[in-house]
Amino acid sequence: MEAVIAVVALLFVLLVALGVYATVKVVGAAKRGVDRTIHQARRTVEDTTLKAKSYTQPGAAGELAQLRLKLRTSMRATQDALQAAVGEDESLRESLSLFDRLSTHGHELDRELKRLETEPDRSRLSAALPEMRERTDQITKSADSLRWAARDRAHRFANDDLDSLSLQIDMEAGALRHWTATEEGSGAQDSAGAPSPASTASASAGSTQDGPAPWPAPAGPEGRAGAQEQTWPAGGAEPAAPAIAPPVARPTYSWEKKPRPESTT
Repeated sequence: MEAVIAVVALLFVLLVALGVYATVKVVGAAKRGVDRTIHQARRTVEDTTLKAKSYTQPGAAGELAQLRLKLRTSMRATQDALQAAVGEDESLRESLSLFDRLSTHGHELDRELKRLETEPDRSRLSAALPEMRERTDQITKSADSLRWAARDRAHRFANDDLDSLSLQIDMEAGALRHWTATEEGSGAQDSAGAPSPASTASASAGSTQDGPAPWPAPAGPEGRAGAQEQTWPAGGAEPAAPAIAPPVARPTYSWEKKPRPESTT
């Protein structure tokens, strides 16, 4: 009985612990989702504010807003591209680590530009602008280089995969049409074995030019008799008289009676 109670208590503790763990996970995921939403909303507001300042504020203040907007846009695009591609290409892990180091300098520059927006001394602000502009260009150039290199690599891999797939499909299509090659081979053999009409005609013309064609051999006794008997007279010989003489008309006399026709009645 005590063993059953201990097992039930252990199961109850495990269920409670599992429920607490699930609750913590759900709360943490919800908190991260809320934080992500707040961060995106804050970022959207800041970008909209920077765009408005770059268009409305002239001079150094407007240029500072343009530099911050350019820096944030380039760094965000590079981060999204690398994080999306690293799941398919593990070789981009090193590029992502380099971008993390570059992001450190980018965040530091963004904070400096943000502090300069509230600088009341316009002369000092104008003196710091060339250095800020140079650093911004250097960081954005490096970020753009990483982003475009990752995109070119993914595009090259996609082209290679497409070429290989096209070659495999062509081979499979040729294998499916195997009867076409068989028919072409049999047609070529038939055309090679049967003589063409032109070759037959040329062979006949060649045999006529070489000499007269021989007489065919007699097929039977009639043929042999016909071959031995001449149907035309030999030179200088008279034709033989026929074996049966033609009938000669008999003379009629006046005393002979004419034959009476037979009566039909």
